[in-house]
This record gives sequence, C-alpha cells and structure tokens, in this order.
Amino acid sequence: MHGDPELVAELVPNVLAATKSLDVDVVFFPPYTSLIAVSELINQTHCALGAQSVSEYPEGAYTGEVSTRMLLDIACKFVLVGHSERRSIFGESSADVAAKFVAARQAGLEPVLCVGETLLQRESGETEQCVSQQLQAVFNALESLGGISGLRDAIIAYEPVWAIGTGQTASTEQAQAVHAFIRAQVAELDSDVAAKLRILYGGSVNESNAGDLFAQTDIDGGLIGGASLNADSFTAICRAASLK
Repeated sequence: MHGDPELVAELVPNVLAATKSLDVDVVFFPPYTSLIAVSELINQTHCALGAQSVSEYPEGAYTGEVSTRMLLDIACKFVLVGHSERRSIFGESSADVAAKFVAARQAGLEPVLCVGETLLQRESGETEQCVSQQLQAVFNALESLGGISGLRDAIIAYEPVWAIGTGQTASTEQAQAVHAFIRAQVAELDSDVAAKLRILYGGSVNESNAGDLFAQTDIDGGLIGGASLNADSFTAICRAASLK
C-alpha cells in the first residue's frame, strides 16, 4: 500500500519521459485508489496499466472486491494474481489464484501469475515442488479455456518470498535455475507457448543487480517493488531491461 496523489503526480511523468526512447515494456501497478489517476497520465503513451489484484467473481454481492469489468472500464490491461503477500497474508490458496487467473483471461486482461517459495521451503530443498504446485493449479484451471494455450500473452513472475522487501536477492544462478524450471514445466505441455512465455524476476531487484539478472537466458524482465517508487532507480532498471 504505497502511493498517494503527490507521488503519482511526480513519479509517473518522470518515468514516462525517461523511458520513452527505451525498447522496454513498462506497466504501472498502483493501488486501486490511484488507478484512475495513473490511467489518465499514461493515456496514449508507451506505458500500460495494471492492478495489484482482482476478484474471481464477475459481479455480485462481494463487498470490497473489484471485478475484471471494473478494471477494464478504467483501461487496465494487466493484473497481478497470486502475489506472495496475497497468498501469505490474505490466505489465497493456489486454487483461489488459479480462479483469478482464469477470470482475468476470460475478461481479456493479461494476468501476471506470481509464484515463489518461502525461506523455509528454499532451505528444505522444496523450491521446485512449491513452484510446480502453484503452476499446476493454474494448468488444471486452464482446461476450461482450452488448455495450456491459455498461457499465451500471459506472464509469470518468480518472486522468492524470502527476497521480497528484505534486501536479499536470489543469486543470478538461483534465479535463472527457477526460471528455467518454470519454462520447462510449461514446455512439457506446449513448447511453443513456453518459448514465447515472458518470465519476470521479482525479489529486491535494484539498479545494481538488474543488469546481471536480466542477462540470464530465461529472465525476461522484472516485477519491481520498492525500487519502483523512485523514478531514477526504476529508470535505471528499465535501461538494464532494454539491453536484454
């Protein structure tokens, strides 16, 4: 829950100006209260708008929820599903996340599926087991959309829970290994979808480590947290991504 009108008014125009000439896709994921303001600022620019979560229900008596149609009405194109904080703090299960993924796809939004392990799971050697389980829930749900082809134009973000907001970052080798594992899991079902799938790394990415991370074969970009609140830092990360 970061961001207020003053931050939006300062940050967004600076990022727009600094990234206009870069060969990179930029998506803003502000809190719900700032979605309309950001939508207006980036209208007809090279940047896109995304929401931090969405309801799996299209409409109804679900007080406090925001539907896919509501997001589309304010020009949202992307939405995060399964962010680690939604899973760990708000108790969203992999089945819940899969339902949100399908709802987003059916509505025409491009979901960014977040997967990742806790520190305990990493230290117990359960990283691949955890990530596989999170992916499989979505694979199963995609049967209603014709199978794995439902991942076309979607994005997966690997965000090790132990590296989010902690200052810790997975080594380039650790990050690449999990990204390669994710792509291989998709390739078992459809090699063409896997080859075109964009997989992002999210876990304390900053201007000093972005270049090394993005140089890895299977890391296609970043899901940026704290560094995105500073225009200079975020722009430096975008520059690193443009060299991919």
